Amino acid sequence: MIHLLTRSVCERLTQEDAVLVHVERTEGSAPRDAGTWMAVFAHDLLGTIGGGQLELQATEEARRRLAGAAPDDARPRRYPLGPSLGQCCGGVVYLRFERVGTADRAALAARLAQALSPVALFGGGHVGRALARVLASLPYALTWIDSRDEIFPADVPPQVHCEHSDPVQAAVPALSPGTQVLVMSFSHAEDLDIVAACLRRQRERADLPFIGLIGSHTKWATFRHRLAERGFSQDELVHVTSPIGLPGIAGKEPEVIAVSVAAQLLARRAV
Repeated sequence: MIHLLTRSVCERLTQEDAVLVHVERTEGSAPRDAGTWMAVFAHDLLGTIGGGQLELQATEEARRRLAGAAPDDARPRRYPLGPSLGQCCGGVVYLRFERVGTADRAALAARLAQALSPVALFGGGHVGRALARVLASLPYALTWIDSRDEIFPADVPPQVHCEHSDPVQAAVPALSPGTQVLVMSFSHAEDLDIVAACLRRQRERADLPFIGLIGSHTKWATFRHRLAERGFSQDELVHVTSPIGLPGIAGKEPEVIAVSVAAQLLARRAV
């Protein structure tokens, strides 16, 4: 599964070479973290390493390499973020420059995709659609699952993998290790079965770091009782987060809920 930015870069490489600028590591305060990258083309760039003078100087260096005016050197270059660079972050960024072309597309896509966190979204309703659109632009590898035929829209972003599963909970055992799960199907009965399947997998493998269930506190109280009747202990039930979304964000519109849930995942990513 390829993130939209990575896909755009790989498609562009069929037309012209680029220099990939990676943040190799940082010291102190820096605008972006290690692993961040941008692709610099002769007259364009995709992605960002933080903007400002750092990005300007990195872009100029990359274009010198594209033009053959500077040697291709794989060693990281040190950029202190002080007065000499016109920035006041106070830290240091080490950038690595890598020329890439058409022949590098497959390897590049696989390498950059490793940085994406897997998310499974169960439910193709209004909130699910809004959330899929939001997550498609963020660093997540999204698998979107529903039991209903023809539920997914025609304009699904190309980096989102849609999967039909009936019964829907049958998709849980095949999820990638480390998947964060979001449950918001059209049916409370389906939601319950999905959560139960996630808890069984968590009992066996302990590899689902987040199980989020949409709904109210009342819904979760009912689910807790029914899951306990299915044999799940209170220690197992604490693996479920319900309601989902960041506290303090009001509004029940699908787009508001989607942004709140995406922000919750991003907050977990930063921990």
